[in-house]
Amino acid sequence: MKNDSIKRRDSKGRILRNGESQASDGRYRYSYYVNGKQKNLYSWKLELHDKLPAGKRQCKSLRELEKELQLQQFQGIRQENMTVIELTERYVKIRDVSLKKTTQAGHKTALQLLKRYSFSSRKIGDVTMSEVKLFFLKLQEEGKKFASIRSVRGILRPAFQMAVDDNLILKNPIDFPLSSVVINDSVTREAISNKDMLRFLRFVQHDIHFSRYYEAFYILFHTGMRISEFCGLTVKDIDLRERKINIDHQLIRWSDMQYGIESTKTNAGTRQLPMTEDVYQCFKAILEKREKRKIEPVIDGYRGFLYIDKNGMPMVALHWEKYMQHAREKYNSLFKIPLPTITPHVCRHTYCSNMAKAGMNPKTLQYLMGHSDIGVTLNTYTHLKFDDARDEVEKMAKNG
Repeated sequence: MKNDSIKRRDSKGRILRNGESQASDGRYRYSYYVNGKQKNLYSWKLELHDKLPAGKRQCKSLRELEKELQLQQFQGIRQENMTVIELTERYVKIRDVSLKKTTQAGHKTALQLLKRYSFSSRKIGDVTMSEVKLFFLKLQEEGKKFASIRSVRGILRPAFQMAVDDNLILKNPIDFPLSSVVINDSVTREAISNKDMLRFLRFVQHDIHFSRYYEAFYILFHTGMRISEFCGLTVKDIDLRERKINIDHQLIRWSDMQYGIESTKTNAGTRQLPMTEDVYQCFKAILEKREKRKIEPVIDGYRGFLYIDKNGMPMVALHWEKYMQHAREKYNSLFKIPLPTITPHVCRHTYCSNMAKAGMNPKTLQYLMGHSDIGVTLNTYTHLKFDDARDEVEKMAKNG
């Protein structure tokens, strides 16, 4: 009894537990801490069967709320406090363990964008579908590109699905197509015509400055390689005797300027490409002109990269994008009929379209492109225009 007399009690004389208190107006509070920050639970009742004060709305008792909190903490989940950003960071932490660094970097960028908005601090149980749609609309109204909004949705949707699977919420509020809310303003990277490709390559071949890149440009237009795959090629990957190119890795340079070798984008990306005579001659020229270096740059155990920059490091995608951009700009400054946008990915798309126009079997083209899904390859065939269809019909008529 002596110890009880010094314990805090409520207005009814009941002993209050650690963290519990009662205000002068009769309301109870339970205080606890999360990451050093004080959190509080409130109720007008201490126990389940307490009488509710006159004029007050029905509520759970404080000790019921405490039991729910204890259960959630035991399970490692604080549902009543978990915010959108906490949920999303949890999902990314679990998911990124098995993902490539490039994908992890994309997740990091999406998280940084999400954190800038008050939506990220909303409790997950309070988020509605209409609220999410308004958030996406707000992003687009503020000038965010469709690709950026899609990357944010790319982590939000599975994160909320994880919350559904963990019985934290009943329904995923992001279970709707993004295109039903915001406008897809992405610029489709179309293939360029053979005429434009030849104009560009012919100009580069004879230009005093850009001619040093001619073989690389030609290879990109005539193999369909991803630029990261091309940058990752080493001397050992070029088999001139068998006339084949071995592709089983890619070279990446991340935003922190660190270099790394990763496996190909998909399992289907690991492949061997046959060389045409022209491609063979280009690779032969590259190897013959390649400077012999006393010290070769080594990236994750790989050495012998085909192109080295002025800093003694392997050239990466950004180098080739800039070289193509500058070559095109110089051409357009000299000639009346301008060239369209040309990037390494445009080269890849052009190769795929040219092979489709030539009647290549879709499964063969899928292998050459390293597409894991035949649908991606078949989509190229849907880009063919009337002239392509007319030529194909006329060719079949002649053969018939």
